[in-house]
Amino acid sequence: MKSKRGRRFLKVTAVLLAVIAAFVGVTTVITVIGLNANINKAHSFSAVENEDLKVENVSAGIWNIYSDRGLKVMQLTDTHFGGGWMSLKKDSMALNAIAAMITAEKPDFVIVTGDVAYPVPFQAGTFNNKSGAKLFAELMETLGVYWTVSYGNHDTEAYSYYGRDDITEFYEQYPHCLMRKGPEDVDGYGNQVFNIVKSNGVIVRSLFTVDSHSYVDGDYFGFMWKYDNIHDNQIEWYRETIKANQTHNMMKLYSSSNSEFLKKNPTAANVKSSVFLHVPLTEYKDAWNEYVENGYADTENVQYNYGKAGESGKVVYPGIYEDNFFETMQELHSTDSVFCGHDHLNNFSVNYKGIDLTYSLSVDYLAYVGIYKLGAQRGCTLINIAENGEIEYSAENYYQNKYVSQYSKEEVTMQELKSE
Repeated sequence: MKSKRGRRFLKVTAVLLAVIAAFVGVTTVITVIGLNANINKAHSFSAVENEDLKVENVSAGIWNIYSDRGLKVMQLTDTHFGGGWMSLKKDSMALNAIAAMITAEKPDFVIVTGDVAYPVPFQAGTFNNKSGAKLFAELMETLGVYWTVSYGNHDTEAYSYYGRDDITEFYEQYPHCLMRKGPEDVDGYGNQVFNIVKSNGVIVRSLFTVDSHSYVDGDYFGFMWKYDNIHDNQIEWYRETIKANQTHNMMKLYSSSNSEFLKKNPTAANVKSSVFLHVPLTEYKDAWNEYVENGYADTENVQYNYGKAGESGKVVYPGIYEDNFFETMQELHSTDSVFCGHDHLNNFSVNYKGIDLTYSLSVDYLAYVGIYKLGAQRGCTLINIAENGEIEYSAENYYQNKYVSQYSKEEVTMQELKSE
């Protein structure tokens, strides 16, 4: 009897293992074929025709972008490429949306504020986060636009195949990608500054990308929404970079050759800057709560710019600890604008204590259940930087007529986001 039971157990085990092996084999084949099809789709778009830019990697974490005409920047966020067999159709939709917006707008530079990849296996069908990263990178290289990434929490999950070091090294092989690790003594990957420099050597604006890290406090898989904050050595790096840029401009501006420029731009020594990161600062929550508690009306601290807050619960989901990044921005009087992603249904912009805090519209078709059927939250942020560094920006929805897709757009419901 024992022998019969043993043989029966072995047979059942063998059958289960065979089923599992067959499932893995079939899904692997589907993933490979589907991923290649999406990569071919990424290669099918035409390159964007815009003026050539000269870019220079000055040192670890510092880039110069040379332009006398200013710069057109597009912020994308939460593209959420799954890269697996379960996300093939939604990945294709995301490729189409991004290509349509970039082709129409012709930005000089694209900054993605995190979550390029979304390797969550029960939605993407893979643990391979490089697959999603590759889809985006291949698309951007085809379009021929300079780009970089400020990492999000999903780009390198605890269970993903590849860490931030691996994905950064992978991105570096693409000629139009300006993503680099950044300074060795600063926590995270992609802490960088992109200085817009005129031909006279003056920096008119600096664009900072900052790694907002991932989960903390034992929340290894992100089930409790416990997010990290900006670390002290990142804030110190930001401070020192601001000071170095101001010193640079003072030396350039007070030379005899730039005297006329200084007369027309008397505040140019104080280089204006913008910060891009994934997880919102705590001040996003403080500002929005103060605005709501005042009956959706401006206060002494908060002035509403535009947009809605569509997230439920706490509405804004920042890091769980305190940091003094915002206070440092106020102290240095350089940064006038911060751009983030992370909360896909929030697209509001407010000015809080003199600094604009803005969510970009997201791209996500995958992460939120049913979000591929909704459209009010999907798009990008356009940031136009004038030749003197002044900044204007706007939220742009993907379903506008100006974004003509090479492939047909999906039908969506333009839902009403719940908050004013």
